Amino acid sequence: MNAPNRYELYVLDEGEKPVEITEDTKIPNAATIKIVKQDHTLGNMLRAQLLAMPQILFAGYKVPHPLQPYFLIKIQTDGSITPTELLEQACSKLITTLASLEAKFKREFALRDTDGAQEGPYGAGSNTDNAWPGGRDYLDF
Repeated sequence: MNAPNRYELYVLDEGEKPVEITEDTKIPNAATIKIVKQDHTLGNMLRAQLLAMPQILFAGYKVPHPLQPYFLIKIQTDGSITPTELLEQACSKLITTLASLEAKFKREFALRDTDGAQEGPYGAGSNTDNAWPGGRDYLDF
């Protein structure tokens, strides 16, 4: 089979750098960043975060080949900040956003546990006749 071993998709090799930055010589204030051992999930989140920033003129990413575990993200700024600094800011904001989402998620489940509500795994009024064996639900697996 042509597919690489699964661990090769997310474990860095000896001496492999996770990020490589190449300044663009043809377009001013632009850079192409290669992020290895990642896929569309991180690429799309970074692109969306970059596009929300006022200094950005262009942000896009591509995965050149599905069997190669990396993506390229192209950034062009208005010149008030370098693409590298803007990417660092976008990563920091993304980490903050995801930490906030995690805290909200945990708070909701903590409230659900302390509320004492007798709901099925699909919410109030769900049919529990088709429960998993042993009284467990899909969240327990």
